[in-house]
Amino acid sequence: MSQTPTDTPDSGPSTVARRTVLGAMAAGAAVPGLLALSSPASASPAEPAAPVSRKAAALPGGGDLGPNVIVFSPSTPGIQAKLDQIFRQQESAQFGTGRYAFLFKPGTYSGLNAQLGFYTSIAGLGLSPDDTTINGDVTVDAGWFNGNATQNFWRSAENLALSPVSGTNRWAVAQAAPFRRMHVKGGLNLAPDGYGWASGGYIADSRIDGSVGPYSQQQWYTRDSSVGGWVNAVWNMVFSGVQGAPAQSFPNPPYTTLDTTPVSREKPFLYLNGSEYRVFLPEKRVNARGTTWGNGTPRGTSLPLAQFYVAKPGVTAATLNAALAQGLHLLLTPGIYHLDQPIQVNRAGTVVLGLGYATLIPDNGVTALRTADVDGVRLAGFLIDAGPVNSNTLLEVGPAGASADHSANPTTVQDVFVRIGGAGAGKATTSMVVNSRHTIIDHTWVWRADHGTGVGWETNRADYGIRVNGADVLATGLFVEHFNKYDVQWYGERGRTIFFQNEKAYDAPNQAAIQNGSVKGYAAYKVGDAVTAHEGWGLGSYCYYNVDPTIVQHNGFSAPNRPGVKFHGLLVISLGGNGQYERVVNDTGAPTSGTSTVPSTVVSYP
Repeated sequence: MSQTPTDTPDSGPSTVARRTVLGAMAAGAAVPGLLALSSPASASPAEPAAPVSRKAAALPGGGDLGPNVIVFSPSTPGIQAKLDQIFRQQESAQFGTGRYAFLFKPGTYSGLNAQLGFYTSIAGLGLSPDDTTINGDVTVDAGWFNGNATQNFWRSAENLALSPVSGTNRWAVAQAAPFRRMHVKGGLNLAPDGYGWASGGYIADSRIDGSVGPYSQQQWYTRDSSVGGWVNAVWNMVFSGVQGAPAQSFPNPPYTTLDTTPVSREKPFLYLNGSEYRVFLPEKRVNARGTTWGNGTPRGTSLPLAQFYVAKPGVTAATLNAALAQGLHLLLTPGIYHLDQPIQVNRAGTVVLGLGYATLIPDNGVTALRTADVDGVRLAGFLIDAGPVNSNTLLEVGPAGASADHSANPTTVQDVFVRIGGAGAGKATTSMVVNSRHTIIDHTWVWRADHGTGVGWETNRADYGIRVNGADVLATGLFVEHFNKYDVQWYGERGRTIFFQNEKAYDAPNQAAIQNGSVKGYAAYKVGDAVTAHEGWGLGSYCYYNVDPTIVQHNGFSAPNRPGVKFHGLLVISLGGNGQYERVVNDTGAPTSGTSTVPSTVVSYP
C-alpha cells in the first residue's frame, strides 16, 4: 500500500591501482543529444517557519538555491549547451572547487545526454522518478583518464526516469557516485567504453528494466531495487532486497545475495509540489525489498523549504548553529564551507541535506559536525574534507557514551563522504565515529587520499577511518580506504555490515611502518575483542603496497572467534603482487601469492 506524504508543518524538535580488466560483450554507448542554457530558479516558500525566540534576529527559512543549482523545465532553452558547459569545466577537475546540481522539473525532456563530471549531481524534482523522464542519457565515461574509470568519484544521479538512446545507459563510476531512485527503461552498463578498469559502486531504490552489465567493475552493491538481469561479476557483487538479483553463489560467481535489507530508510530529497519546494523524508522499512516508489506515491513525510536554512558558501558555522538552534533544518547549497567550530545538531528529527557535493572543511582542527543522542537525525549528501590542522574526529554521530534506544527512529548517514588529503594537505586521527545506537550508515566513502596534492604517509596522516561504538548499528555500502592503521574498528554489539570495500594504504614505507605489535599490519576491518555478536556479508580488502612490495599483511579481517561473530563472503586480494596477505580472517583462509591478482576467499566464518 502507498500513501500520500504527510505535510508536516514542523518535523519538530521531535585508485589508482585497480588491476583487473574483464573483457565482455559490446554494449551500446550513449549518444549525445541536442539543445542549450538555463538560469537558476528560486524557491518560493509557501509556509512561514515555526515561531522562534526573538533574543536575536530570526534567520529566514527558504529562499533561492544559489547560482550553482541550475533548474530546468521542459521549456527551458539551451539545456544541452548548459550541461556541456559544466561538463567541460568539471570533467577532469578531480580536486577543483566547482560544485553543481542540475535539477529537472517534472515533465519530459528529449534528445539530452547529460555527461557528469566531478562534483556534479543530477536529479528530478518529482515525487517519483517517473514524474521526470529524459529521453536520452545520463552518462559517466572515462575518456578524460584514458578509459580508466577508477577515479570517477563524487557525482550522482537521483530521481529520474531514463529512456537511453541506444537502449543502454552508461554509468562507469568509482566510489562516492550513488545512483538512487532511478528508473532506467533499458539496460545499464557500469563499465567505461573499452572496458577499462572500473571500481564502484552503489545503486539503491532503483529499477532497471533491462540487464545491468558490470563487466570490468570489480565490486558493486545494489540495495532495495529491481533489475531485469545481471550479466557477470569480477570480485564482489552484493545484493540486498533486490528483485531479479542473481542467486547466492559466492565465490563462483562472487554473488552475495540477501533476500531483504534488515532496516532501510531512503535518503531525503528535494521535490516540487506545484511551485513550492519541499523535502521528502522517506519512512523506515524493515526487511525491505524492491523500490519505495513502484506502486504509487512513496510513504513518508514532507517538509516545506521554509523550515530549512538555505545555506550558501561563506556562511559561518555560528550562523549555521544559530539556524539549528532556532528550529530550522539545513540545506547546504553547492560550494565549500569553512568551519571554525563544529556544526552541532541537537534536535531530534533534524535534516542536514547537501546539494551538489557541498563540502565542509574544518580549518582549525575542529570536528566538522556532531549530533546529540536524539532520534531521527538525517545527514545526507555532503563531503567533509579534512583541514590542514589535525582534527581528532571529522564526524561524530552521538556523543561518547550514547545509549538511548533509537530503533523506532534511527539516525541515517547517507552519501556523506569523507576525504583526507588529495585537494591539499589534511589530517584527522579518526574520520567518523558512530556512538548512537541503531544508526544506519547507508553508503559512505571514507578515503585517505592516495593521489592528488598533500599526500604522503605522514603528510595526510589519518590512523583510523570509521569507529563504531554504538550498539545495533547497520552499514549498507561501506567503502573505507588507505588509513594508516585500522580502516574500520567496530566495538558496538550486534553490528551488521552489508558490503565492504577496502584498500590498505599504498604508501607504507616498509613493514615496520604498519607493524601492529606482533601482528603484521592492521586489519582493514577489526571487530573489538569484547564483542559477542556481529555479522557481515560481502566484505573485501585489497592491498597494493607499491612503495615496498615486500610488505606482508597478516589478514584483512580480525574478529573474536566466537559463535555470535559471523562473516559471509570474505575476500582479500593482492593487486599485482604488491604486498601479500597471509590469511583472510583471523588465521583462516589461504594466503595470496604471486602477481596474478586472484582473490583468496572464505565463504563463511567461523
